This record gives sequence, C-alpha cells and structure tokens, in this order.
Amino acid sequence: MADQIRLIKKYPNRRLYDTQTSSYITLADVKELVLENAVFQVVDAKSGEELTRNILLQIILEEEAGGAPMFTSDLLSQMIRFYGNAMQGMMGKYLESNIRSFTDMQAKLQDQVRSVYGENATVSQDLWAQFLNLQGPAMQSMMGAYMEQSKKMYAQMQEQLDSQTRNIFSGFQFPTFVAGFTPDKKDPQAATDEPQGTPKK
Repeated sequence: MADQIRLIKKYPNRRLYDTQTSSYITLADVKELVLENAVFQVVDAKSGEELTRNILLQIILEEEAGGAPMFTSDLLSQMIRFYGNAMQGMMGKYLESNIRSFTDMQAKLQDQVRSVYGENATVSQDLWAQFLNLQGPAMQSMMGAYMEQSKKMYAQMQEQLDSQTRNIFSGFQFPTFVAGFTPDKKDPQAATDEPQGTPKK
C-alpha cells in the first residue's frame, strides 16, 4: 500500500515537489489530485513530518476565500467552540459520518443522471442544474431524509454521552448534608474541627 501512495515533499521555500512526476506543483495541482481521488501524502522534505492535513486546510482556506464559501461565520464559530470541549472527538466523528452519508447520496444522484442521460454522460454543472430542476421534489425528499438521519445520529450521540456520564458518577458516594446536623461530640475528628471557645474555669 505504501508503494501506491503518491509522495509530495514540501521544501522550506514552501514549494511542493511531486516525486511521481519529478516536478514542482502548486496547491491547485494538489486540489486536482483530491478531485481525482488520488492517494497522496505530503511530508516535510527535511524532517519527514506529516503535512497532508496542513496542505488540505490551506486548500480549504483558499476555496473559502474564493468568493463562494461553503461555511458561514456562525458555523465556523460553532466549530471553534468544540475545540478543547469534551465533545471534540465525538463531533469530529459525527461530521465525518455526515459527510460520508452526503457523499453516498451524491453517488446515487450520479447513478440516476447516468440512467437518464446514458452511461457515457458527463456530469457537468449544467447537467447537474438540469437534473436538479427536473428532480426537485425527489431532491427535497432525499435532503429531508438526510437531515432527519443527521438529527437522529446526533440525538443518539447525546444519549450515549449522558449514559456514560451517569455510569461514571453512579460509582461515587457523595455525602448528604442535613440542615441542623450537629457533629457527634464523641467523634475525635469532629471535636478537632470545632472552633476553640473560651476555656472553662
């Protein structure tokens, strides 16, 4: 499997070197590799440090700044608040699962396009627009089902977290404080904790 991974080296001058083509490439070229579902890895040319995530984040940042952002400021703020939160790991898995579900739905739509326009049809933006106009109600139904599934998954995640929290704290015995309770005078610890009054004559 390691032999199939396309290795890209990042040099101190921020240039990216594709070892498969023996040439320098740009972030746009890396984006094309992503769109082609190519398996690649970006590493620091000197230290060998894994940099694939950093490069992908740079591509997302450029796309978001390109005039047609995918994420709203409110959504980004919500995502930032999850960092350092106990739910951070679970939220990452939740988003990944939702994106995978959305990708599966997109694949089904592509299959429908091919069934309508033929196996060799190119799924262009214009073709997508025509398809979505013709399949409006069906698309709304699929999106509704997707959102419902998403809400159920999040509810299940919350229930699981609540259950785990209850299980954790059920093993602890917390002291019960009763109003007007006076410590036993015979208890040495209680006597020690009492404030010292005026000594008796």
